[in-house]
Amino acid sequence: MIVFIEVAETRNFSRAAERLHMTQPAVSQHIRALEERLNAQLLIRSNKSVVLTKAGEIVLHHAREIGELYRRMGEMVGELIGHAAGPLSVGASYTFGEYVLPRALAKLYEQYPDIRPSVMIGNTADIAEKVRARVLDIGIVEGEDIGPGLEAVKLAEDEMYVAAAAGHPLAELSRIKPSLLERETWLVRERGSGTRAAADNLFASLGIQPVRMMELGSTQSIKETVEAGLGISLLSRWALRKELGLGSLKPLRAEGLPFRRSFHILFRRGDLRTRTVEAFLETLRGVTDEMLAEDNRQRN
Repeated sequence: MIVFIEVAETRNFSRAAERLHMTQPAVSQHIRALEERLNAQLLIRSNKSVVLTKAGEIVLHHAREIGELYRRMGEMVGELIGHAAGPLSVGASYTFGEYVLPRALAKLYEQYPDIRPSVMIGNTADIAEKVRARVLDIGIVEGEDIGPGLEAVKLAEDEMYVAAAAGHPLAELSRIKPSLLERETWLVRERGSGTRAAADNLFASLGIQPVRMMELGSTQSIKETVEAGLGISLLSRWALRKELGLGSLKPLRAEGLPFRRSFHILFRRGDLRTRTVEAFLETLRGVTDEMLAEDNRQRN
């Protein structure tokens, strides 16, 4: 299966042989043996490339899963006689991945230098799907609507504020009616994002439908656009920490704010958690607790 994966991904027997440090005839023999075992043609060979058959696509999907399970098995057995170490693939939604996770990774390296994390940042829907498909070991996302096959464990509560530029007319009002918010241009994330879902929930709770909305693909671009005075946006306090401290953005005082949501850790249902995963989770919880405590001190 390892040989088959290499051929399927490179689409070339010679290149696969080079990467596997094997001869091309040996690679061909492995493929023939797998096809005979499954009684199906997996590859269509030509002079220029290799194309997967439908059966080949099915085998490739499962071979990758089996390879990942084999890797995890080896790690778990090794951890029984060793310490937390090895690769760890983590996915996070944009808000958490850009504003909280870096601090957790720095702490993890300090405490467990032999853990080798790799990080993928995406919207909530993408991260949930990659955890489900075993591309990621764990994910950290907003909300609990993550589909079948996954378990969501609450990590921390997040407070979200509607932010405007410091010179925005609404920033000076002591109390803002929902009708005023409805007239503003709202900068929002794309659908599938936890931040977008929170904005939609806020609109529903206030009974408003903004007349103008602009979708942007990252929280950073939203903040910079709000600072430029184009509109307002609902953002996590963690994402607004620097701008609120500098005074370049101001939280608006309106009904239903701050809007509260939760960050959750995603696991595949039924999977065993390795010591490496547990070490990461312990570090992650410690860092989020520290940041929440800092925010509470600043408010008080």
